[in-house]
Amino acid sequence: MTLEVENLSVHYGGVSAVRSVSFTVPPGGCLGIIGANGAGKTSTLKAVLGLVPRTVTALRLEGRDLTRVKARDMVRQGIGYVPEGRHVFAGLTVEKNLLLGAYAKPWNAETRRHLHDVFTLFPVLGEMRTRLAGALSGGQQQMLAIGRALMSRPTLLLLDEPSMGLSPKLVEEILAALQRLSADGLSMLLVEQNAKLTFEATDTCLVVENGTVAMSGASSALRHDARVRKVYLGL
Repeated sequence: MTLEVENLSVHYGGVSAVRSVSFTVPPGGCLGIIGANGAGKTSTLKAVLGLVPRTVTALRLEGRDLTRVKARDMVRQGIGYVPEGRHVFAGLTVEKNLLLGAYAKPWNAETRRHLHDVFTLFPVLGEMRTRLAGALSGGQQQMLAIGRALMSRPTLLLLDEPSMGLSPKLVEEILAALQRLSADGLSMLLVEQNAKLTFEATDTCLVVENGTVAMSGASSALRHDARVRKVYLGL
């Protein structure tokens, strides 16, 4: 589904974290937002969900106005969220973590099919379905966090720093999973510090600096643009 965001701003007290940011995630498309620490990436993502105070001219999902929708109701609008830091329920099994992701949906054959789809996407989760989530490695917990978000059957998936703290090998596995989801037609908004992952996983990208969009364009072009090194890396 299409996500349209116009003039999104976030203020923490007297501090302006995001200033008049606008973007569109097209149906089945993947938009990336990259930038250094403190650039406003996570604040932008949380503002879309209504998790932080915001002002916005327009926030629409497939034409539906979401500006007054509570954060807790966003999942019912078709938005899945993978938070920074995973936030899995350590004392629950892998399977119960996943089933919690489907809390807004009825337990039926479709839910069981989605659980099977998650285990197909991340086979290791199927192998560890009875293991406590707290016993998983960081990479396995990240897979679990993504799988949990997918259990709500989203039409739009928001991901915040999914590569954080992962080894290069696990980053490649996460990248492969995101590319597969994109190929299946799931719209995604990806916030990352890992520019390489973002450019490979997304169609278009925003480079943010000090809460504003410094650059935007096709990911394939931006990855080779010398200006990105200057804005993003300070070189």
